[in-house]
Amino acid sequence: MSAVQGHWREVSEQSLPSATFLNSVVRTSSQLLIIVERKEDWASYFPSEDIITAQEYLEQTREGEAGKRVQVINLCRSYKYLGHGYYCSLLAEARGHKVIPSVRTISELTKKSLYGLALDDLDKTLEKALSHHLYSDTEGFTLTLYFGRTHIEPLQDLARQLFEVFPCPILLVEFHRHNGWHIEGIKSGVLHKLRDDQEDQFANALDSFSRKVWRVPRSRHVARYDLAILHDPQEALPPSNRKALENFVRVGKGMGIDVELIERKDYARLAEYDGLLIRETTSVDNHTYRFAKKAESEGLVVMDDPASILRCTNKVYLTDLLNSHQLGMPATEILYKERPEDFERVGERLGFPLVLKIPDGCFSRGVIKVESQQALLEATAELFEHSVLLLAQEFFYTEYDWRIGVLNRKPIFACQYFMSKGHWQIYNHKAKGQDINGECRTLAIHEAPRAVVELAVKTANLIGDGLYGVDLKQAGDKVVVIEVNDNPNLDAGIEDAYLQDDLYCLVLEEFVRRLELKRRGQAW
Repeated sequence: MSAVQGHWREVSEQSLPSATFLNSVVRTSSQLLIIVERKEDWASYFPSEDIITAQEYLEQTREGEAGKRVQVINLCRSYKYLGHGYYCSLLAEARGHKVIPSVRTISELTKKSLYGLALDDLDKTLEKALSHHLYSDTEGFTLTLYFGRTHIEPLQDLARQLFEVFPCPILLVEFHRHNGWHIEGIKSGVLHKLRDDQEDQFANALDSFSRKVWRVPRSRHVARYDLAILHDPQEALPPSNRKALENFVRVGKGMGIDVELIERKDYARLAEYDGLLIRETTSVDNHTYRFAKKAESEGLVVMDDPASILRCTNKVYLTDLLNSHQLGMPATEILYKERPEDFERVGERLGFPLVLKIPDGCFSRGVIKVESQQALLEATAELFEHSVLLLAQEFFYTEYDWRIGVLNRKPIFACQYFMSKGHWQIYNHKAKGQDINGECRTLAIHEAPRAVVELAVKTANLIGDGLYGVDLKQAGDKVVVIEVNDNPNLDAGIEDAYLQDDLYCLVLEEFVRRLELKRRGQAW
């Protein structure tokens, strides 16, 4: 028996004789789940029915959750992008669970360019805490924090502040002294590598943390009317062409909004604006997410916001979301790299041809149609090099896809995107010149099938209240959702073909509405 097991057993048996220790830390209407990569990672601690492996959590259903608040502590060995730890936090958010760390925290901790922004205000606190402490004679050290707690009392206030910015079970914070103390780096720690004394500290911190209410910090107040549009002039398939960007600037001027086009190099200028509209293909793994997060932290109105980017750029999230709300989608299964036996049966269940997808693909990239079992095995071998999860989906061919634009929970445009010439997708990345994508036809919302529009709005509303493009297919009476895009195409000559300038007005008016509500201190 380790020291931690002894400590926890003492607490459990003496203080909580009628229930297991971890079951007692949440109310009856709540459920606590602690995810570990492997069962042995929890071997040093008191056994509990609340411990679940990452694979078990990914595969579990939502039965028995009605009316419960589920809190998830993700203790996977790694949170790397598209790994088990990443997917556990992503699916926890999809299921409406409160999870630590969130995907947002995971993403921020991967790059100093992201987390460094949040550390600027802590140097004064750091210098005061360390100036008269035992580290006064050293040039640097690493501190391990457990749920924002440390056994070094002078650093407790700093530890709490770091945890508020980066809610993560275990944080490794590297301090360095050069003309004063600074935080050199910060990253997530892992449970299975803790020493005996650290295990005791972790257990005590978990006990304290799991009894508290988790809450989201409020955004800061803004009051000006300048809008930045993030774009990349070199992007091959941007969400808005040059003419559309010019229309935003022109229409904004007529509305009294100063619209300025900015690029990646303008990151440091974000605080100059009141709002940010992202017109560049988004990903949690590039600078677009960093811009959204920074803009949100500065109090800007952002489209699309970081939460929408996180939710829309991963198809696993959408699959889980649609299934949990019983909304139409093609028959879909999740394939796990560690379960190759499932590859043999998925073709029988979904039929051939079927479609394999990398969860974070965009513009039809990372999507392969397979016609046979052999092709399936070859494609999974290729795609599993990039992700530990894949989506297998029934092939649902139609001549065109519907795209319904939704803004603040209301439909604003309807498009038919026809398949690329001689291809089964809208985008054919192997084609040359103008044949990469198919033709488009834009209609008034009232001209689109009612079932298509209603399903699109229901789906988008599950993501948030931003600007989305919902892709759907219709065959007879059957309508299914293919995906939700967080920064849908708004191209001059295509999506604006029916509304023309009114399309740009609708987007800009929504920014103004939100800014005015923020000025009055009201939520939108």
